[in-house]
Amino acid sequence: MFGVQSELAVFVLLMLVWTVFVLYSASVFTWFVEVLVLAWRQTIPAGDVAYGYDDIQVRIITIDAANIVQSTVNAVPDDLADVRVVAEKPISVDGATVHAVPEEFTCTASHKGRALEWARREIPCDKEFVLYLDEDTLMANFEGLPEGDIIQITELPVYTGSWVTYLSEVFRIGYQREQRAFGRFSFPLYAWGGGIAIRTSLENRITWDSKTITEDTDFAWRAAAAADLDFSVLNCKFRNQAPPSVMTMLKQRRRWFSGTRQDSDLLPLHYQLFLQFRLVAWGFSPLIPLITLVTFVIPGALPDLVLYRVGSLLEFATLFVVTGAGVASYWSESKLTLLAVPWTPILVVLNTAGALWGFVSPVEHFAVTTKVPLETVEKRNPAFEPGSLTKHDGRNDLPEHLDVNRLTSELRESLHIPDD
Repeated sequence: MFGVQSELAVFVLLMLVWTVFVLYSASVFTWFVEVLVLAWRQTIPAGDVAYGYDDIQVRIITIDAANIVQSTVNAVPDDLADVRVVAEKPISVDGATVHAVPEEFTCTASHKGRALEWARREIPCDKEFVLYLDEDTLMANFEGLPEGDIIQITELPVYTGSWVTYLSEVFRIGYQREQRAFGRFSFPLYAWGGGIAIRTSLENRITWDSKTITEDTDFAWRAAAAADLDFSVLNCKFRNQAPPSVMTMLKQRRRWFSGTRQDSDLLPLHYQLFLQFRLVAWGFSPLIPLITLVTFVIPGALPDLVLYRVGSLLEFATLFVVTGAGVASYWSESKLTLLAVPWTPILVVLNTAGALWGFVSPVEHFAVTTKVPLETVEKRNPAFEPGSLTKHDGRNDLPEHLDVNRLTSELRESLHIPDD
């Protein structure tokens, strides 16, 4: 009896191991196709513009973080004159027109979506595009917008106090290079609102009035369903903040995963199946390094896994390729991201643990990711001197000039290593 139970346990474990392996292998293969084939020459350089500052209204969405928003407004180029702040509560910000969403306003959308929908209805806009920024997004290299209906602008998060989350963001940015291929799809697989421009006529036709916790992806999917959507990626590399703590990052990933999964019924059936496969692979990808480790540390734990071990080594190597893609995205701005390479296996587990959390326990309510004042970021970040971020003008890039002594001190403090 015990022998039968033991054989059954091994069989179930083998099925789990191979299922995870096949799903992740398919996910890796599709990522390479997207990045190396479909994304070829799809990214639009920052200087390739068809619409200038006079064609754009900027809207910055916040609850009431006046000090964070003020830095974001300061980084908007001076010639981009039509800047609006949409807040849940009255706040004071210099250099922008502030609009507070009335408490009595109601619509199908909630939280951020409610603010977006109120702004669409009530803020006058005669511009060709509305450029949406999160409260912590610093514009960089921005000269204008190319042709397109939805224009996604690339991002590079900055270190805000947690090396784990910062280096995890490097891995995410590497994986997110696939977004450059989304213009070839009928439905882009996701969008992010920290830097996204939407043609005003399209926004008014689609609206933000939808119940969701991932507003930008939801909008893009509904827009694609209604028309032949022109989705473009503009390579400006706006800077935003990496989550200040691991728990904050996990909650953020949990919301992204949950919202994307909940909105998947907006997609055609074949896209739904493709998305569900990706979400499952994403949520369970942390198991790949763990299972691989077990099969090598305990060779006899599972039988007949020679092919699996070879394949898992190849998949393990692809994780470093993804990190390398993230480092390449950062390279002109930061060499500090090289630190992510040796930590890749840990970053993979941490970066996707929130997705697994969202798979097991989906969240249904929007939660704002904690932001850090830029003055604090400059003090914590060994690559920025005082004024580097707070005095940024939005036109130029934001290169990181690493202070090795500050970096060493930061690492010692984070690891609780006393100075000699």
